[in-house]
Amino acid sequence: MSKSKEKLLSEFPPVSTEKWMEKIIADLKGADFEKKLVWKTNENFNVQPFYRKEDLAGLKAIDTVPGEFPYVRGTKKDNDWFVRQDIVVTNFAEANKKALDILNKGVNSLGFKINGEEISRENIATLLKDILPECVELNFTTCNMQSAKLVEILVAYFKEKKCDLTKIHGSVNIDFVGIILRKGHVKEEWLKEMVAAVKAVAPEMYLFKVIGVNACLLKNAGSTITQELGYALAWGDEILSQLIKAGLEPSLAAKKIKFNFGVSTNYFLEIAKFRAARLLWAEIVKSYNPTCKHDCPNEGPNNQCCCASKMNIFAQTSTFRQTVYDAHVNLLRTQTEAMSASIAGVNSLLVNTFDECYKTPDDFSERIARNQQLLLKEESHFDKVADVSGGSYYIETLTDSIAKEAWKLFTDTKAKGFYKSVLAGEIQNAVNASADKCFKALAQRREVLLGTNQFPNFAEVAGEKVKGEGSKEKGGGCNDTAPSTLNPIPCTLLNTKRLGDEFETLRLTTEKSGKEVKAFMLTIGNLAMRLARSQFSSNFLACAGYKVIDNLGFETVAEGVAAARKANADLIVLCSSDDEYATFAPEAHKLIGDKEILVIAGAPACSDDLKALGITNFINVKSNVLETLQGFNARLKIQ
Repeated sequence: MSKSKEKLLSEFPPVSTEKWMEKIIADLKGADFEKKLVWKTNENFNVQPFYRKEDLAGLKAIDTVPGEFPYVRGTKKDNDWFVRQDIVVTNFAEANKKALDILNKGVNSLGFKINGEEISRENIATLLKDILPECVELNFTTCNMQSAKLVEILVAYFKEKKCDLTKIHGSVNIDFVGIILRKGHVKEEWLKEMVAAVKAVAPEMYLFKVIGVNACLLKNAGSTITQELGYALAWGDEILSQLIKAGLEPSLAAKKIKFNFGVSTNYFLEIAKFRAARLLWAEIVKSYNPTCKHDCPNEGPNNQCCCASKMNIFAQTSTFRQTVYDAHVNLLRTQTEAMSASIAGVNSLLVNTFDECYKTPDDFSERIARNQQLLLKEESHFDKVADVSGGSYYIETLTDSIAKEAWKLFTDTKAKGFYKSVLAGEIQNAVNASADKCFKALAQRREVLLGTNQFPNFAEVAGEKVKGEGSKEKGGGCNDTAPSTLNPIPCTLLNTKRLGDEFETLRLTTEKSGKEVKAFMLTIGNLAMRLARSQFSSNFLACAGYKVIDNLGFETVAEGVAAARKANADLIVLCSSDDEYATFAPEAHKLIGDKEILVIAGAPACSDDLKALGITNFINVKSNVLETLQGFNARLKIQ
């Protein structure tokens, strides 16, 4: 074997951006570059088909390293993260038993959801029995008005157990904004409760957070990535400024805030989002001039406490795109989401179970969710390299683009006042408008939910497996408060529908009607066109749960109609070529009359002529799938 090290790339001359563009333009053969290759994102910026080193020129954080200000490359030198699983506490002894069990199965972060009326020293002691607080991240969600009490109980418990308070990671998720966003309930004295909770934490517990910025609520409502980030920054800034005005030190106040983000299936943009989030939050905290009150290895100029600028991120996979039908596809969705979050260097991560949108998760689905993270750590070694995406021309550019758009939204929201904007419903309206765009795109198949609005499982029946929306509060951690402490206000609430809800409602309605709706493919004429259109139509109509009867082809329209009636078809779909529809469609219409619903697969040039004859049902790539299928159900009296 030769010992020489060949420099293979040196044999190839460098290629300039201009040369690449010349080649691309030539290959497009006259097609528009912008329309064909430039991706118009929902985040208000465009993504180019390729990037070069020159695109990184001027990016301010490109030369930083992980663990150093402004933390775009991570707040730590490694990429380890806490693997979290949440437990809804209905019985404290049973919850403790479950916690100990899953701690032996790879989890090292626990999230407890507790009824506020059950917060007591005895119950917390039972819940945490035999759990080592220094070795596990402990997170708690309860009634906001009981949170300060819970913090006091936890501190007393940790001191009683002689724990090293400097090693205790965790949080109590106090959030008075989330309950406005979701339920329109306001607690006037929210600031006092937050200040009390911060002061209740022992000074040594600098790794323990007590205030949650639950931006995951925005994600699960259908926000864009820049909306989630921009509003999260404004949310955190509002809390930080109010705590400082209340007399808390900037460094202490900043260290008590935890950001809870959602993760969507937009793989690369989500990686960039978390990198941009750390960068922008570091600059926001820096503007408050936090100073070090301890021997800090990360001290900045003028005694600046750089540790205060570290954004603590808890990420959880989104529920917005989870589906009831073909639910195991949720595993693919949550896996890519978990990959985005872990590559981006989050502090802790929760993978939601694939079945939580239609029932209470069981041991199997919880085990799978845990193992999704463990595979990333133990087999894929995602925890071994910090910011593995750093230096990528594509991701670095996305990070910069998202940061710019999120910063614009942040400054606009800050100028108006984040809390005022929430009370006025402005933020809810903006997020809901984004969700509406997603719903419209899904209905028209410009966005795809596999198994729901495209390529459904024809034979699947889901009605029996649907047992409600699961046991978890959608969005994770929006705390309810006792009714006597609430002031309802007339403001817009965040959308609570999942993206596929309307399609699923449509298909479940068909199932529950007890009527087997049959869609018969009357294939005739041009072989290639009839097969292509029958396949398209079969997928289209199966989205409503119709039984599809496909065919190889008929010699005459009359033969096809006779076969359809023999099969007791409700819909007869004529599948042929555009040219042949001028002959076949009128003949089919005359034979069928009003007995069955005649559907034309395609958008032939003769459509207006056919409509003049009374043929009104056409399905094609430009159809609104949802509205079309809802119309068919209405005509078939399926309710």
